Amino acid sequence: MGTPAFAVATLSKLLEHNYNVVGVITAPDKPAGRGQKLQQSEVKKFALQNGLTVLQPKNLKAEDFLHILKTLRPNLQIVVAFRMLPKAVWELPEYGTFNLHASLLPQYRGAAPINWAIINGETKTGVTTFFIDEHIDTGEIIMSEETPIAPDETAGSLHDKLMHLGSRLVIKTVAQIEKGPVHTKTQPKIDHPKTAYKLTRDNCKLDFNASVHTLYNKIRGLSPYPAAWCTLLNNNEQLDIKIYSAQKIILKHNHPSGYLLIEKNSIKVATKEGLLELLEIQLPGKRKMDTKSLLNGYTFYPEAKLR
Repeated sequence: MGTPAFAVATLSKLLEHNYNVVGVITAPDKPAGRGQKLQQSEVKKFALQNGLTVLQPKNLKAEDFLHILKTLRPNLQIVVAFRMLPKAVWELPEYGTFNLHASLLPQYRGAAPINWAIINGETKTGVTTFFIDEHIDTGEIIMSEETPIAPDETAGSLHDKLMHLGSRLVIKTVAQIEKGPVHTKTQPKIDHPKTAYKLTRDNCKLDFNASVHTLYNKIRGLSPYPAAWCTLLNNNEQLDIKIYSAQKIILKHNHPSGYLLIEKNSIKVATKEGLLELLEIQLPGKRKMDTKSLLNGYTFYPEAKLR
């Protein structure tokens, strides 16, 4: 059970190891792009290419879906980047239903663990397999594996790293369930666990009153998707722009937060504890471009700033 590319790596690994995948459950096709044509999920595309049975229920509690699922007679269900399952679904197989989550649980339960680990400046993360229960990401842990987060890691590069690490961990987990017995452990209780909140327009906005370290982490934690954004005030224009890449410069200065220092081939913005040099920017309705290309075709007026 899965939808995005992150889940494809696991499905591919299962087939590679000759496991009998009796069915693939994924999200219904959704309209996307300018023409609003129906788009298949990455998991569906891969499943069809490999001749697998695909189910796309809108309602996971619907009797007709539950009937079809039972006729497939699954003895184990594996969930990767899907949605919350009703009890009637996750308790169905003989060996249960387990989930692959892209964090070291119990930290970063929720929708966007890869992004928030980087945004919060973590130096390590990992993947965890656990048996699903009634709550979100709280079940008994089967296995976990950690990996370092590089100082310049982006959400995109960490996504790919965890995608492959996770697919290998799923194979180890399935092998352990197959061999038995499975020794699980209860997730430890933590006073103030870090949460992987769903990404929204509000929590993707940059606040230039924050430190240069905080801003740098937020930009790379949201790159390439959905991308950090802010508002450019330039003469009489107010533009919401996206920032995909930057580097931090630690130094003392007297500029107000958000003030832009424009040079021939560089754009720097004043922050607490230093400057942030912007490397890749996207103006509304334009393609993403490097700073030099932007400066060749766009005029910054004196007193331009970001907020």
